[in-house]
Amino acid sequence: MNLDALIRFYHDLTIESVARFPEFYADDAWFKDPFNEVRGLPAIRKIFEDMFERLADCRFEMIDAVSDPSGSLITWDMTFRFRSYRPDAPQKIHGASHLKFDAAGRIVYHRDYWDAADELYAKLPVIGPVMRYLKRRMA
Repeated sequence: MNLDALIRFYHDLTIESVARFPEFYADDAWFKDPFNEVRGLPAIRKIFEDMFERLADCRFEMIDAVSDPSGSLITWDMTFRFRSYRPDAPQKIHGASHLKFDAAGRIVYHRDYWDAADELYAKLPVIGPVMRYLKRRMA
């Protein structure tokens, strides 16, 4: 895998460039994040297409990457605005992607790690205060 090309791809990702996923992902790739677990390139593409339909100004900034022959770990920040809830308020999620590649260098395993409770739920109007209260109580 050309990790630099993959990082550039995600940095420049748009709803139109999701069509380029076959350049980077194997047909039977597996993807998991806090909300989804799917197998197959069409299902993975659908997740990212839906993301761009629901979010505005969605951008990925790659922070760091480590790689060896068995795979890569990339840390990133995703910035966006909700289209329906507080569209004027920019949001940020910090996360990491664990990737594994096939012999051709395409992604066969993509696992995203990020804290949905702290990075997303705590910012929502009804559940946010409850999440922040629980976090203080547990600390």
